[in-house]
Amino acid sequence: MAQVKIKEKEVKDRHTKVSSILVTQPKPTDEKSPYQTLASKYNLKIDFRPFIEVQPVDIKEFRKQKIEILAHTAVIFTSRNAVDGFFRICSEAKIEVPAEMKYFCVSDQTANYLQKYIVIRKRKIFVGEKTAKDLEEIIKKHKDEKYLFPCSNIRKDEIPVFLKDNGYQFSEAIIYKTVASDLSDLTDVKYDIIAFFSPSGIHSLFSNFPDFKQNKTRIAAFGPTTALAVKDSGLLLDIEAPLPNAPSMTGAIELYIKKANNIK
Repeated sequence: MAQVKIKEKEVKDRHTKVSSILVTQPKPTDEKSPYQTLASKYNLKIDFRPFIEVQPVDIKEFRKQKIEILAHTAVIFTSRNAVDGFFRICSEAKIEVPAEMKYFCVSDQTANYLQKYIVIRKRKIFVGEKTAKDLEEIIKKHKDEKYLFPCSNIRKDEIPVFLKDNGYQFSEAIIYKTVASDLSDLTDVKYDIIAFFSPSGIHSLFSNFPDFKQNKTRIAAFGPTTALAVKDSGLLLDIEAPLPNAPSMTGAIELYIKKANNIK
């Protein structure tokens, strides 16, 4: 990955006025999204552009992993993409998932998404509060299950490491890939703030713009792994979320804007 070094003396004061923000995610469908509120409140230009995209693993590639779905008694879902990918593979392989299959979901949002494929009230579904750590506590109560963990080629380590270290029976199935988006149409990345949500987004930035110079652009990162990726890339991290008093990206950005734009 390209290295970008910025000397502190070159940027004496990074708290300059913020007028534009690039969010490296799809545009929210809700017109009353927190970003829209932020834009209206502070007269900001906020653009949305996904820096990463999800590509399905085809059935031939999946079969090379030699994973027997029906040999498992439980599935762990940490995202909607994992849910879509799992049931897509089952459909293409003409596998009918048994009603006894148990589902362990990282959050209510992921669990509710299951209704796209199954009748939730007729299934055994276990739900964490929000994080992988929460889900681990639930999994501990079901030690005898044979777990299937559908995931991307790029995934966080918490769940598989926990399962391995504690001797659970499990298989890790790569059912979709996370790849850098083609951003060739994005000719100008000169925004006051660019907000990132995963290390993959940072990788995509340099894949598309290997000569990217941060200069006075402020970088915002959500989550510790994204923050680490920013620093490892030689970029300055200006805004880190979540914060104790700002649990969302928009909340952390707003706190920064109040200071940068000198708003009381």
